[in-house]
Order: sequence, then structure tokens, then C-alpha cells
Amino acid sequence: MRISTSTLYSEGVTAMQQMQSNLSRTQLQMTTGQRMLSPADDPAAAARAIELKQSDASNTQLASNRQAAMNTLSLEDGVLGSITSLLQDVKIMSLDAGGSLQTASSLKGIATDLRGRMQELFGLSNSTDGLGNFLFSGSQGKIQPFADTAAGATYQGDDVQRLIQAGPTRQISSADSGADIFMRIKNGNGSFATSVAAANTGSGTVSQGQVLASPFNGNTYQVTFTSATTFDIQNVTTGTPVSTGNAYVSGQAITFDGIQVEIKGAPASGDTFDIQPSVNQSVFETIKQFLATVNAPPLAGDAAANAKFQQGLQQASAALDLAINNVMYSRATVGARLRELDSLQATGVDLGVQYQQTLSKIQDTDYIQAATDMSKQQLALQASQQSFAKISQMSLFDYLR
Repeated sequence: MRISTSTLYSEGVTAMQQMQSNLSRTQLQMTTGQRMLSPADDPAAAARAIELKQSDASNTQLASNRQAAMNTLSLEDGVLGSITSLLQDVKIMSLDAGGSLQTASSLKGIATDLRGRMQELFGLSNSTDGLGNFLFSGSQGKIQPFADTAAGATYQGDDVQRLIQAGPTRQISSADSGADIFMRIKNGNGSFATSVAAANTGSGTVSQGQVLASPFNGNTYQVTFTSATTFDIQNVTTGTPVSTGNAYVSGQAITFDGIQVEIKGAPASGDTFDIQPSVNQSVFETIKQFLATVNAPPLAGDAAANAKFQQGLQQASAALDLAINNVMYSRATVGARLRELDSLQATGVDLGVQYQQTLSKIQDTDYIQAATDMSKQQLALQASQQSFAKISQMSLFDYLR
């Protein structure tokens, strides 16, 4: 077969161009650090790299979501801590107000302090997350949750949780309903509430009591004194007597239908004490009732008025205990969510490292291999160039002299 000079030149140039292209490609791989310069280099690896990048981007977004939720929940935890301290201070005030050394003047001081604490509580319950979203308005982040009206505190938010996507299959609430924390607090002991009738003329008071048999049947009862030393118990709900002619001993436990209460002092004939199922009472209403009690101190020597005063303080103290417990429970749930977010965040960091490591294996340049390839390619190109230079100088005319 005849090989023309032009063919020889063409083949030589094409081979050197291919070698130069390979060398340039290797140099570019080393410069960019990318093994795959185009999807055509490794279609399967390119497709896998796209999947990994999408997963890594999703993981990064979830990490951002978790951080935002942690910031909001950390603020909520701080606010709930402040509210707990406030309510504990008010609880101490309820105990101090019943002291024998209190005067009308000192009770006015407590009332002034209470009004300030009430305003402080409204401020804390209407806290925002720094971006203008209220912490305790449920899903209505832009609506102020609590308003102080003439009828008392009202809740303007909703009960819908503000959920944030914290993981591929996990949503976590980043805010809470203020109704659950501040409004839906059972009065009394949580099962039933005791009270003295406004018309009582004796000095008897009744304890908050306790349930001996669970669950509480939910009936309403009334203890009526038929004399200073005897009393009857009536089931108001069913309209039937529970017991009659019971002997009264101050401070002695009175037990019936799984309920136990204690009445102290000297009730008068006709005095009544009510036992009713607990109902929701807001912490604002509790402080309002406490304020009303200290604003109407009894006159010296008025045993009946003093009994009602002490009963009011006792009820305020018990209601504050339940309010504190409710806030602390809410704070505990916030802490649990923060711990879970911490755990998810740590898992997300590990997952992100795994994604990057896998991506690196797929698409990053192996510099040792690339350096070796480049040396070989440079040597091959130089040899090809030198060979071509010698071959190109060869001619048949050199042998026809």
C-alpha cells in the first residue's frame, strides 16, 4: 500500500493533537480539582453526583430550618423561665399577704406590686422572636396573642402548631399556643375546687382537698352546717344526700365519694361550703382574683370577713401552684424539642460530611494518578514530536542521487 507524504503528515499531526488534547485535559483536571470535566466523561458517576448534590442541598436546608427552630425555642425557653420566676414571686406574695403582721397599708403595697406583675406578665406572654412573630399565638405569628380588656385577658391566637420540617420525615413545633400555657389551667386542685359561700357568717375555711379515688366522678357537692357542731353533705348533681348529722371537728378530714377536704375554724349554722368540678381558669384571672382579695382586707375583729379573706388567699396560692406547674411543663416540652433538634443537627452534620466525602470520591481529581498520567502524556507527546520531526525530513529523493 502506498502512503503519500500528505497522509503521513496528516496522521502524525492528528496523533500529536490527540496527545496534546489528553495532556490539556489532565492539566485541567489538576487545575480545577474535578475528575469529571463533563457528564460524558462518566455518565453513571455524573448522575450519582447530581443525586448527592441534591441530597446535600436538602440536608443543608433542613439544617437551616433546625437552627431557626432552635433560635425560636431558645427564646421561648427564656421567656417561660422568666414567667416561672414571676409566678413564684406572686406565690410568695400570696403567702405573705396572709401573715398576721400585715396591715391595710402593707396590703396596698402588695396590690401595687401585683398590678405591676400583671403588666409584666402581659408583656412576657406577648413576646416575639425578634422577627416580629409572637411566640405564643399558635400559627398566627403576626397577631398579638393576649389583650387586656375590661372583661379580662383574652386570647387572640389559635391552637394550630407552627411546624417546621426538621428532618426528612420529622416535623417539630417551633412555637406554642398561649391558650394551653396561660388560659387552660384547672382551678382548685385540678380535679375539683372548694369555696365558701358569700353569705357565710362564721369563720370557717375549707382546704383545696384531694381525690382519694381516681377518677373523680365530676359531681358537685355542698357541705351545709345545721349547727355549729354538725353538718350535712348533699350531692347537688344528683339531688341526693350523702350523709347527715356529721359531727364537726375543726381540721378533721371529711371524706366521702372518694373526696377528702378539711374545714377549719368556727362555721355558723347555715354556712355552706361548695365542692365543684375544676374548670379552666387563666393565670391572668388568678392574679386578678388575688388582687381583688388584697384590695378588700377584712376589718379587725370581723371573723367572717377574715375567713373569706384567708380563703381567697388560699385559693390564689393553690391556683398559682397549678399555673407554675403548667408553665414548667410547657418549658419541659420546649427543652425536649431542643434536645431532639440538637440530636438531629448532629446527625445532619455527619450526613453532610458523608455526602461531601462520597462526592469527593466520585468527582474529585486523584492528584497522584493525574500527575503520573501527565508525566506519561508529556513524554509520549515529546517522543511523538521528535519522531515526527525526523520522519518529516525523510524523502525518496534523498536516495536518488
